[in-house]
Amino acid sequence: MACRTSPALMLCLALFCAPLAARAQVQDAVAFNTGADNLMAVLRESSGNNKQDEALQPYGKLRAQLADGREMELEASWFHYLGDMHIRLVFDGPQSLQSVSPDDLERLHLNPQQALELAAANLRRVYGVPAAHPWSGSLMQVQGEAADLNSSYFLDRAFWQALQERHPQGVVAAVPRRGGLVYAAVDDEEAVAQLRFSAAALYAGGEQARVSSALYLFKDNRWSVFQPPLLP
Repeated sequence: MACRTSPALMLCLALFCAPLAARAQVQDAVAFNTGADNLMAVLRESSGNNKQDEALQPYGKLRAQLADGREMELEASWFHYLGDMHIRLVFDGPQSLQSVSPDDLERLHLNPQQALELAAANLRRVYGVPAAHPWSGSLMQVQGEAADLNSSYFLDRAFWQALQERHPQGVVAAVPRRGGLVYAAVDDEEAVAQLRFSAAALYAGGEQARVSSALYLFKDNRWSVFQPPLLP
């Protein structure tokens, strides 16, 4: 069932996914590699949502209004994910990202979960294995070689599994903006309190690059909502 996009989402469709008409005009100038080796995944905000599990739920068809007033229907490989976040499968490019369509997944013989796992592996291969660096107090920041994709390392299951070996009680993570992924051990109460404050500040100060206003717990090989997202 088609759903009408909000103004903010229409802007994302225009800038992030690239209008189909414009894409056709620049196809010769910008040739995206649409192979499986170029598949990536990014996290974006779904304001007002608070999904309680990681099951990938298709976003559904979207209708967007173009600058000339025409409306178009889009079907992209977007999935409601967890808390107030959704996942967008994309093809990486030098200056921009191109949305992956369901037809692309069919062509690549990938279901959504397989595509997500491949995207995480590609992120590691292209932009480096995520590394944890001291950030503030006991908080740690996760970084790769592309700052705008740091938030995508939230989807790197191997990284968090290895981290939980050092923190058996689990870790609490915040992903308030695209370039920011910060965590603390859940049994460090002072660090978790600092994470609450810092994540709220980062989220409030990054309106154009927000990802999530919630906090998340990684334990027993799964993510759950630790602190619910803010109401819109």
